[in-house]
Amino acid sequence: MPYTIRSATPQDETALSKLLPLLADFVVPNNRDPKDLWYGDYKLMKKSLAGKAENTSILLAADNMDNAIAIAMYTLKPDILSGATGAHLEAVAVHPDHTRQGIARDLIAACTDAAKQQGASFMSLNVFSNNVSARALYKACEFDEELIRCYKII
Repeated sequence: MPYTIRSATPQDETALSKLLPLLADFVVPNNRDPKDLWYGDYKLMKKSLAGKAENTSILLAADNMDNAIAIAMYTLKPDILSGATGAHLEAVAVHPDHTRQGIARDLIAACTDAAKQQGASFMSLNVFSNNVSARALYKACEFDEELIRCYKII
């Protein structure tokens, strides 16, 4: 299926809002509310589309009718260790009817290129350890697993 990648506009908000819950489309740890995995990204997306998150960029993949079928969002921010300018990949979600077509990989590449043009020297992301398909995608996109975050309910 042919698709194009473009910057999101405020007119895309409704369609993109329907994609973000897909961020919780894996076996979510028992101690987590699935909504918590995507709702912060939803709020950031709304803020960015309203022009109130100047360091955040949203790209989408659209089908030949210009319907949004995937989203990728990143924010320029300093590295937590070195302070170097980087980009943090906030979200990547593809509609279930369009998975396994290379769309996520192409969106990540487009985000990487755009962030590099904006002065970023690296890209980071967070992923749950049991989100096997996402981890495989990121490995295929040449991300290294660098930090391990430990979590304990008290």
